[in-house]
Amino acid sequence: MALPTQSQNLTQGNLWKHILLFSLPLIFSNLLQVLFNLADIAVVGRFVGSLALGSVGSTTTLVTMFTGFLIGLSSGVNVLTALHFGAGDRENLQKTVHTAALVCLAAGVLLLFAGVCLSGFFLRLLHTKVELLDEAVLYLRIYCLGMPALGLYNFGNAVFSAVGDTRRPLFYLSMSGILNVVMNLFFVLVCKLGVVGVALASILSQYLSAFLVLAALFRSKDVYGLTWAALRLDQPRMGDILRIGVPSGLQHMIFQIANSFVQLGVNTFSSTMVAGNSAATNADALVYDVMAAFYTACGSFMGQNYGAGNRNRVRHSYFISLTYSFGFGLVLGLLLVSSGRSFLSLFTNNAAVVDAGMKRLTIMGCCYGFSAFMDCTTAASRALGKSLIPTVIVILGSCVFRIIWVYTVFAYFQTIPSLYLLYIFSWTITGAAEIVYFIRVYRRTLAL
Repeated sequence: MALPTQSQNLTQGNLWKHILLFSLPLIFSNLLQVLFNLADIAVVGRFVGSLALGSVGSTTTLVTMFTGFLIGLSSGVNVLTALHFGAGDRENLQKTVHTAALVCLAAGVLLLFAGVCLSGFFLRLLHTKVELLDEAVLYLRIYCLGMPALGLYNFGNAVFSAVGDTRRPLFYLSMSGILNVVMNLFFVLVCKLGVVGVALASILSQYLSAFLVLAALFRSKDVYGLTWAALRLDQPRMGDILRIGVPSGLQHMIFQIANSFVQLGVNTFSSTMVAGNSAATNADALVYDVMAAFYTACGSFMGQNYGAGNRNRVRHSYFISLTYSFGFGLVLGLLLVSSGRSFLSLFTNNAAVVDAGMKRLTIMGCCYGFSAFMDCTTAASRALGKSLIPTVIVILGSCVFRIIWVYTVFAYFQTIPSLYLLYIFSWTITGAAEIVYFIRVYRRTLAL
């Protein structure tokens, strides 16, 4: 199969160099999403008011759950596209891409209806404060109108990443992010729409990114390009996508449920500690999203080389991606420890809140890198077509374990360090189990 000019053949060349170059656009793309989300919060907080900020903030768990499911579903698209592309299997590649577009669109539509019809129920279930409920429901209903677009963008991003093209999704996301910021200011400052304006800006930017990525795929003459005539569901390919993607999507959703128990633990302390924790958690997205770029690289490189039958490059792609993700996580974490007060001052000028935030940053900053052993290994198993068992391991080790920790270890010591230490223990236990499972899968799948 002749390789397209804007894709990369991930089955050849120096892996250390190519994995890094592949991941850099993904890092910038992920960081842009974090920065644009922070811009949304800043616009609401500064120009609308604290109640509006609280209303938008009250939807964070649900928004993260919905978007996390779509991102997880797209991991199945990424793995299968990379596999068929690396194997030169044109027929199954085309069936996978066209089926995936419809599956991701359908998932977005389902989440749209769930969000619009059940937003009030979900928010009451999360004990949203009464004074915030009406605007929170309104914001969530409008935001969920963009779910089909979010599903389609993640589909396109997964396809391009699988064939080695991470630059175009970065460009499309940059364009939509700029529109998001501009529309935020226009709707809030000029049109005086408040929470409604922020939600409208979000969905407009989502539809722009979806349009750009779909237009590129329909214009493409490459083997992974879309055509209207070929848009149909292929049941075997749909089954493969759901088999890999749904467990990953559910994992994202369950993580939010587990983390809500951690928040309950934080809420037992003073309001100053709660505020410090909230400020410090902004570091999580920055570090995790940088590390996540290498997990995507791991899936794409392993998938193509697995399809091409390059056993050694499959193994080396995992080890190199793991090394990069661990290294970046460790360095960024230590930088946050050393410059944490400056970082926290971006969100608060209260010295007591900064002191409280440093309690979290000091522990988490030393631990971020170790999450790579869990997440990168999970991505590696999925690249070999195994998704259910890695998801079960993650749910038990990083979700159920955290809930048990909150009600046992933390309940006994009743200190903030005893709460934050649950992360490194859960990552260590889950990472070890994931590695044992991956070794078994690797030996069975790629046995000579």
